[in-house]
Amino acid sequence: MKTLHKYLTLQVLASLALTVAVFTFVLLLGNALKEILELLLSGQVRIGIVLEAIGLLIPFVLVFALPIGFITATLLVFGRFSADQELTAARASGVSLLSLAAPILLLSLACCGVSAWINMDLGPSSRVAYKRLIAEARNDLANVQLPEDRLIYDFPGYIFHVGKNRNGNLENVMVFWIKQNTTIQAPSGKIEMDTTNKEVVVNLFDATFITRMTNGVPVLSAAGKFPIRIPNSTNQISKPRISDMTFPQLQEELREREQLLTLLPATTNSAAEWRAQIKATEKLIQQARSQMHEQIAFSFACFGFALVGIPLGIRVHRRETNIGVAIALVLVLIYYSFVILGNSLSSRPEFFPHLIFWLPNFIFQAVGAVLLWRANKGI
Repeated sequence: MKTLHKYLTLQVLASLALTVAVFTFVLLLGNALKEILELLLSGQVRIGIVLEAIGLLIPFVLVFALPIGFITATLLVFGRFSADQELTAARASGVSLLSLAAPILLLSLACCGVSAWINMDLGPSSRVAYKRLIAEARNDLANVQLPEDRLIYDFPGYIFHVGKNRNGNLENVMVFWIKQNTTIQAPSGKIEMDTTNKEVVVNLFDATFITRMTNGVPVLSAAGKFPIRIPNSTNQISKPRISDMTFPQLQEELREREQLLTLLPATTNSAAEWRAQIKATEKLIQQARSQMHEQIAFSFACFGFALVGIPLGIRVHRRETNIGVAIALVLVLIYYSFVILGNSLSSRPEFFPHLIFWLPNFIFQAVGAVLLWRANKGI
């Protein structure tokens, strides 16, 4: 019995390592290809920064890669175990399927613990660190953000056009200052970094201003040097989005919003304003609560996948890897459709979206338990 347990556990672990690595690679391509390629093609970012960005994304994609890898590994191992008649030989020796599956179910619970750590702490914090790293890299690449001979809309309040950009030394610069209804023209300029405020500064030299007044009359003015400050985009992500918060951060966010809800009657001036703020605050509370439930519920995916994957692998009775992968992807799609539904209703408290995240766990575990019991009985 110990030999069989060791054999199956090692087989599942080996397949799990391979499938998680493959799915991590695929998900990394989907998540990071555009942003990281942009940094690489700029030619002015150290390879170390690119590798660091990829490393920070790995925990985020592991949130999905680990459950997908586990159900794929379970289907492949037990499919081969059944196709090679090893299951028949074990049953002939008096070993039940439940006893064979016990270490795999324990392994799935261990993976649930790892998933909980990744979902509730490591994944969100790594995602925030990745976004901050990308933002800092883009701020350091201000010359890349001002390419030649094209209109640039990347900076709020301004539209840039640069004739030439030679390592931050600009020629024939035109800026549309939207708020002031002003066009700025300068024969030269220079991009510099304000290290104190961590802002990009575009200094325009011998600048000419054409401001169109409300009566349509243009007013001309000039300046020997005119700085345009571009706010640091890293400041915009000082507080992560709810979807990027760790579990303790979500608890604090929920506590703050619930406290705000009790203070609203004393801080509003009218009934209409009070109702609007109540509705907005309740929406944020529901979003935080839904995210907390999603993180916890998704951590139990591996156990439900193990309960379903073991009997399905035996029932399929195939050695081919492509069959196992196809079944795994279908099951993951079914599971994750509930997650998508819960997220789409996260701001609709009347539908109890935080409970929707638990439905796939209950369904997979119930169906898996029935299938495993039937497979154990040979039905």
